[in-house]
Amino acid sequence: MTKLQRKQEFYNQLQLAKKALKNKRFKVSFYHLENAYILGQKHLYRHTLSHIKMFAFGLKTKNSKEVFGQITRIIASIFFTKIWVPKGNTGGADISPIKPIPIRKELQKYFSE
Repeated sequence: MTKLQRKQEFYNQLQLAKKALKNKRFKVSFYHLENAYILGQKHLYRHTLSHIKMFAFGLKTKNSKEVFGQITRIIASIFFTKIWVPKGNTGGADISPIKPIPIRKELQKYFSE
């Protein structure tokens, strides 16, 4: 898969997250946000955007842990994306921001360049 396909799938995952959130399928929505995060974490804009979307998710679902966790992650993404990101990390406030995680099987094809 190419970087372009990874980028396209990033935006596809954001759309799936938005649709699931609209239908009040909160776990499904956040799963797609995590997928988007994994796909975009090495790109400054997409990395930061995925944290902003998770922040918005936290606001809409009244999840204060997610809201406050994403504030620090948004700031860190701006400063550290070009230096280091933990591969496979899902980006949510429930996971250490420095913990590498194996990339989900359904996303691995986007990392085989």
